[in-house]
Amino acid sequence: MQQISRFTLLVLFTAAIHANTTAAAPADDFHVLLDEHWATTQREQVYFRSDPDAFRMNGALPSFSADAYSRRQAYNESVLDRLNRIDLDSLTGQDRISYRVFRYERMTERDSYEQPDRYFPVNALFGYHTYFVNAPANMAFITSQDYERYLVSLADFPRYNAEHLKLLRDAAQRGYAQHCEAMSGYDMTISQLIVATPEDSPLFAPFTRFPAAITEDDRQRFAARGAELIRDSIMPGFRDLLEVFNNEYIPHCRKSAGIINVHRGREYYEYLLRYFTTTSMTPADIHELGMAELARIRDEMEAVRSQLGFAGGLRDFFEHLRNAPEFYAGSEKALLGNAALIAKTAEGELPRFFTRLPRGTYNIKSNPGRGAYYVAATGDGTTPGTYFIDTTDLRAAPLYALTALTLHEAVPGHHLQSALALELDLPAFRRSIYHSAFGEGWGLYSERLGLEMGMYTDPYDNFGRLSYEAWRATRLVVDTGLHMFGWNRLQAIDFMLKNTGLTRSEIENEVDRYITWPAQATSYKIGELRIRALRQQAEQALGTRFDIRRFHDVVVGNGSLPIAVLEEIVAEWIKAQAAEH
Repeated sequence: MQQISRFTLLVLFTAAIHANTTAAAPADDFHVLLDEHWATTQREQVYFRSDPDAFRMNGALPSFSADAYSRRQAYNESVLDRLNRIDLDSLTGQDRISYRVFRYERMTERDSYEQPDRYFPVNALFGYHTYFVNAPANMAFITSQDYERYLVSLADFPRYNAEHLKLLRDAAQRGYAQHCEAMSGYDMTISQLIVATPEDSPLFAPFTRFPAAITEDDRQRFAARGAELIRDSIMPGFRDLLEVFNNEYIPHCRKSAGIINVHRGREYYEYLLRYFTTTSMTPADIHELGMAELARIRDEMEAVRSQLGFAGGLRDFFEHLRNAPEFYAGSEKALLGNAALIAKTAEGELPRFFTRLPRGTYNIKSNPGRGAYYVAATGDGTTPGTYFIDTTDLRAAPLYALTALTLHEAVPGHHLQSALALELDLPAFRRSIYHSAFGEGWGLYSERLGLEMGMYTDPYDNFGRLSYEAWRATRLVVDTGLHMFGWNRLQAIDFMLKNTGLTRSEIENEVDRYITWPAQATSYKIGELRIRALRQQAEQALGTRFDIRRFHDVVVGNGSLPIAVLEEIVAEWIKAQAAEH
């Protein structure tokens, strides 16, 4: 081996000393902070503003004790202190964007600790218990280590459950229990999880299909241990939850629908609006916007009704759609098959609207009892994205609205944006973060983009799109009406019956969702309108030089963003495009 001279060693030693005594560049400090923060959140298994639908188990479950909240709050403050020492002007390119997004998140997280978020671990749509049971369906079981970690998660459920039961008890005592009528029948989401044998639980599903690489001895060991934990640890926990919910929580349920009626409720609702819309819009602004959008959409709906030659008024047309059997699939297989055909057709149109498409795949699955939604992949290549459709009630998924629904949940909606984000060469937090206004706004924008894609070949399909758009516009009115302007549950139901084509049962479920998950539903329309406004700005500024594919690449090519940051990025892109010509 060639020897190194003393002179060379001296040079290397001097360089090392110089490197260690020279202050790190701001970008280096920032990257170190991002890496450390990501590692910490992975240990905590709690990441602020992650998509709740993407909950997966990974060994010991996250902690929701008072000590854990205090620990995370203190850590967030330390991160903000270090972040304040990094000069934004010294950063360039994606580092500048990452800084703006990261600081926005840490400031919002700081605000969150002053709010009663933790006292709402259940709402009319989901709860910590439903996420726990549904998690295995979103997980990959490939190696023995996957099963070992899963068993650790199951074994940790009693502690995890106890911490949530304390939050429910605290919520009841502090006046933060959910609205009585909106939570009527919610105990069924718990009782249906209490099964006679472990094999009847969805939690046992991973032990019914093992990869070939798992030995027979390990299969038997994993299945036996899993059954034991489900029977002896998890079922007793669900029984405890049912008892606490029925006997300690619901007796203290809130009689008024609006969150404004809880302690510091106005402040809390205004925080939630900022959190979900990532804007500073006031409740009054949002309410008025919803009314204006409804008027516009109603005119478009009337035009479609007239085109179809329907003799009655719009409300009569709604009733016709609700009751005509030809607008509903005859079986679960038929519904899923129609959705798959729409998705595949949409995929074929994507190259006309994007220059970059994701490699990640997705599937379409039935998921009884939860409506339609999308769960992103893990990003490590072991899981696909999943577009779930509720097949419990086929009349809750009308075929005339299925095109809009599929464009929203699959492509070019949530799957495309989520899969692209996971494949970006960006800091890890930007690949997994989820801003509701950006994500749901893009989903609703994608429904409208279907017009340009040629997806609405039937006037009924286009009316379905408009019905969905009206539904999202009513959310602006109903959510603010309930939580700021004194509406009751019946007022909200009647308003939606008059302005959408949803069935009464669907509307009741939706209103209960808005009551128990304040502000989230406002994010769809606000995000969509901001994205449409950005497109209009680009079209006006660039004229014939406007490239729809490049515009879409910019919007979904930087991961999930707060609206203000997205607006800055698009403005910079418009300026750069104009300078090129």
